[in-house]
Amino acid sequence: MAEPAVLRDIIDTAPAFAEADVLRLTAKYEGVSTADMLADLLPGELAGRVAAVSSFGTESAVLLDMVASVSKDVPIIFVNTQKIFGETLAYGDELIERLGFTDLRVFRPDPRLIAEKDGKSLRWSYDPDGCCDLRKVEPLRRALLPFSAWLSGRKGFQMGRGAVPRFEIDEGRLKVNPLADWTREMIQAQFLARELPPHPLEAQGYPSIGCVPCTSQVQPGEDPRAGRWRGWDKTECGIHDPAF
Repeated sequence: MAEPAVLRDIIDTAPAFAEADVLRLTAKYEGVSTADMLADLLPGELAGRVAAVSSFGTESAVLLDMVASVSKDVPIIFVNTQKIFGETLAYGDELIERLGFTDLRVFRPDPRLIAEKDGKSLRWSYDPDGCCDLRKVEPLRRALLPFSAWLSGRKGFQMGRGAVPRFEIDEGRLKVNPLADWTREMIQAQFLARELPPHPLEAQGYPSIGCVPCTSQVQPGEDPRAGRWRGWDKTECGIHDPAF
């Protein structure tokens, strides 16, 4: 489906980043703490050019809190796939209110595409990749059109991800992964130190939470992300795929 001319204009005029910027920023912030890096980047080079993308998952509060400590005006993007747990929606509202963000942007799947490609709302059951592309990747692409950079909560310790860089290029945009080298223990310590509220489903055995049909409880000893797309050869929703 062709993009409206106004959206093409946004893409064409948005200041772009390149691999040279990744190398420059990686060198500049080597050894610099996440908090200090954000305190320099958000009101500096990325001011007015960046949004933070959040799933309002079990670990999301840490990055959101660090961003809010620098600027409460950074736009927060949330993709409501329309298959989200009600508890996640309520938790997101709680975080936005508690942290004082002024610009929450909620994007949903294109209803025309849903009618065309998932009219019975069952695509998740036979084509989870296609469902994620329709309900998460496509809306996020629209959400990011005005921005040349975005903040991701991706972390290297999560199942199957390995080493995650702090900076990378994703479709011409700079993707910043502030928590790339954080450990699970660091995340937990930050929750305690900052008295951040936990996701209400975490205590019920959901350490990693996505859409309702593709999220299951995790048993003791399993990887925290084992409950995502259980039974499928799939570990990512697509927004962190190299092709995105």
